[in-house]
Amino acid sequence: MASLPNIFSRLVRARAAAWMLLALAAPAMLSGCRLGTADAAMKGRDLFETCAACHGQLGEGNPEFGAPNIAGMQSWYVESQLKKFRSGARGAHFSDVEGMRMRPMAMSLDSDEAVHTVAEFVGKLSAVTTPPTIGGDAAAGDSAYHLACAACHGPNGEGNEALKAPRLTGVADWYLALQLRKIKGGIRGSSPLDIEGRLMSAFARRLADEEAIRNVVAYLDTLKP
Repeated sequence: MASLPNIFSRLVRARAAAWMLLALAAPAMLSGCRLGTADAAMKGRDLFETCAACHGQLGEGNPEFGAPNIAGMQSWYVESQLKKFRSGARGAHFSDVEGMRMRPMAMSLDSDEAVHTVAEFVGKLSAVTTPPTIGGDAAAGDSAYHLACAACHGPNGEGNEALKAPRLTGVADWYLALQLRKIKGGIRGSSPLDIEGRLMSAFARRLADEEAIRNVVAYLDTLKP
């Protein structure tokens, strides 16, 4: 039977060997973490190819397809909207032509992980802004925006994740106007599954008419992303 000093000595040597192995393995473990991140980015790029057909390779958008410029949009918002399209909370209304076109694209993402991965990729793209295409009275839009929109979307249109309100600055004006019309008309945001959309509809109705919509969008065009 080994003496206590010998047992203690063996334990010390075993612990030293374990620390040595850990030290040798650490670089490989860190390399693995970096590889995982690289793999996620590559997968996000691959998944984005489905999106690029309409939104463009840079996420710059294409009004011909009703596809907004999504590059640099907050990833949490992109993820939430993709999930809404997949569940039918958005894009199921028969009058939402663009939404119905988008829904099968979102449904081609076969898991929540895929949705998250492509949303993260979109969020890391450099924002691409587009020149204004809609005329309006920005001064009047300033007042209307701070009355109806700023409480959730922020005083500068920067968005608020806690309130699930996306950034509005830098988003193509034609798309913002289109979505406001849809929300006012019950084409978007009427599904009981779309909690934020239903909340938004109450604020959108504060914009009395097309002129008011154009004015708010014109004001947002004066703000920097």
